[in-house]
Amino acid sequence: MARQGLARYFVCAALAALTAAVLPATASATRYGVRTLKVGSHGSDVKQLQKYLTKIGLRTSADGQYGRGTAASEKKFEIHVHRPADGKASPSDQHKLAAAANSGDPVDPRNPTGGAGYQGAPSNPSAKATIGPDGRTAIAPDSAPPEVKNAIAAANRITDKPYRYGGGHGSFEDSGYDCSGSVSYALHGGGFLDSPEDSSELESFGAAGKGQWITVYANSGHAFAVIAGLRFDTSGDASGSGPRWHEDMRSTSGYVARHPSGF
Repeated sequence: MARQGLARYFVCAALAALTAAVLPATASATRYGVRTLKVGSHGSDVKQLQKYLTKIGLRTSADGQYGRGTAASEKKFEIHVHRPADGKASPSDQHKLAAAANSGDPVDPRNPTGGAGYQGAPSNPSAKATIGPDGRTAIAPDSAPPEVKNAIAAANRITDKPYRYGGGHGSFEDSGYDCSGSVSYALHGGGFLDSPEDSSELESFGAAGKGQWITVYANSGHAFAVIAGLRFDTSGDASGSGPRWHEDMRSTSGYVARHPSGF
């Protein structure tokens, strides 16, 4: 009986070891584009995502482990396709990525929007941004860094949106924007902000003082930005209430001035 019991023990142990070896491999063989991938995810779908990211120019180690490096590459792709940059690859994100990889749509890792937001805009040799012929969008200076041009391009995308309290805070993409939601959207477009911030939070954004290219003015009740010399604000005027470009300045008394470090 003792020998039979011992034999059964070894058989059970061998089966348990075999099961443990097989299960991870089975669990990792997940079909691409059926689940949201995030830090901590692993499997064949993660590996495929990493290969696609590398194919479009965002070099990522194809090890099947969704770490911070993969999340950083995913954020750049999300910025490229104008999606909220949270570093999580939803099934929709994965399908967009596959389409981009198969169509040969490259991403410049230093400038994820690839200039899509301002490509083809009229040349502006001046040192400041100017309001375009449509009276609604701004034209970035030719000399502005890509990040500043991207911030202006992002702001341009919402200058036809109305003012809505709380707009732009649940998600970067919204039907309307309030003051801090608008500023957050522009900063996100430039790669300076990962998630929306309210006006109080913007009081501690970036570095203290005015910036060379971008300055955010914030207090507990309002926020606006000056980007390449133009004011981006939701204050109502003849153009309507909502995120708009303004050539005139407003009083900054009672506001904290902050700027993206280096800009």
